[in-house]
Amino acid sequence: MLGRTAGGLFWMFRYLERSENTARMLDTGFRIALTGSQQAESEWESIVTTSGARDLYLQKYDSFDQAHVINFLLRDKDNPSSILSSIEAARSNARMVRTALSSEVWEATNETWMLLKQTLARQVSVKNLAEVLTSVRQQSSLVRGALHGTMLRNEIFDFARIGTFVERADNTARILDVKYYVLLPSAAFVGSSMDNAQWETILRSVSAFRSFRWLNESDSSPKAIAAFLILDKRMPRSLAFCYAKLAGNLAYLSQKHAGTLPSLEIAQQTYAKLNDREIDSIFDEGLHEFLESSISDTARLASQIQEDFRFYG
Repeated sequence: MLGRTAGGLFWMFRYLERSENTARMLDTGFRIALTGSQQAESEWESIVTTSGARDLYLQKYDSFDQAHVINFLLRDKDNPSSILSSIEAARSNARMVRTALSSEVWEATNETWMLLKQTLARQVSVKNLAEVLTSVRQQSSLVRGALHGTMLRNEIFDFARIGTFVERADNTARILDVKYYVLLPSAAFVGSSMDNAQWETILRSVSAFRSFRWLNESDSSPKAIAAFLILDKRMPRSLAFCYAKLAGNLAYLSQKHAGTLPSLEIAQQTYAKLNDREIDSIFDEGLHEFLESSISDTARLASQIQEDFRFYG
């Protein structure tokens, strides 16, 4: 497969996943704001910081007002990480690799772009925000469903899934880090009802609240929730799950190349750090420090994938 095609698939599915993740982060901020927190601006600031667009945001606004943050992350074309920008980038990459996609995947991607372009043509009110964010998540699921239902399990599928799980692993680490390091007003709140409510909001925002309850009927502590989102291999947004899939897809691709690819080695080493680990050791290390290291590992892996497969060669 040509490097340009592989790169187009990788970035198409990174951008699709990014649009969904941005919707989830906005939903997190909105839900926490609804609890009546007195530090609403700090919470919205943390969402912008998590998206990686803080500096760009501050070039346009001097405060983290709710309406400004929502508009900036939903539909601002000057923000390359906004939902509208991400969907347009995903469609652009899909057009470039259209011959590698099934008609169902292309149509689902194109329909997603047309629907959201119309929905986000004007500023979204707070009253309609939840409905719009739900639509973003549903459209992303439609493309993912078309991929799973119509595509051969070959190199094309592997690059699509690698793009998805690189983006998802990065997002899970970032959203957890925001909760623990930024959203919590003070160490005095750790273990309080406010702290527990914020952790449960994170679970709901990644569609993990019910599955967590199934597995943890009595323990809803921050440590149990962190363990679920970092180490549980059954949870499709956990770091362990993402890296298991990354290692698996990269292993399939490496079979077509002489020797083990450096990107596969990075994925396997990172997965080994998560496999059979106890959450207590992560908290002893420092959750923030662990998550920062995870974000760095994921960025290094993404860079190595692009080098290994010569995306721009």
